[in-house]
Amino acid sequence: MAEALKILFVCSQNRWRSLTAEKLYTGMAGYAVRSAGTEPGARIRVNAGHLGWADLIFVMEKRHWDRLRDKFSESLAGKQVVCLHIPDDYEFMAAELVDELKTKLSPYLDLPE
Repeated sequence: MAEALKILFVCSQNRWRSLTAEKLYTGMAGYAVRSAGTEPGARIRVNAGHLGWADLIFVMEKRHWDRLRDKFSESLAGKQVVCLHIPDDYEFMAAELVDELKTKLSPYLDLPE
């Protein structure tokens, strides 16, 4: 059996966008998922270990990608990072956020039910 693709979702606070994405993909066959935030007050703050673990990293905004690159450039070597361009306009598990995540993730991942 193939090893699960390890996916990291990153936003600012790890409370709404990245946590929603993690919840959507948790338990889905073929994927291992985690989420983290870039800000000091994040629920789980991203670190080099998260980036080292991940096979594929999704950031919600360009500023998240910039922060990762500025702070963890060595940990990002050889990693695929995709910016989803999802603004901080949603609450956790909001239907509109789930729809936007599914639309923007569909070119990269199988969609959850």
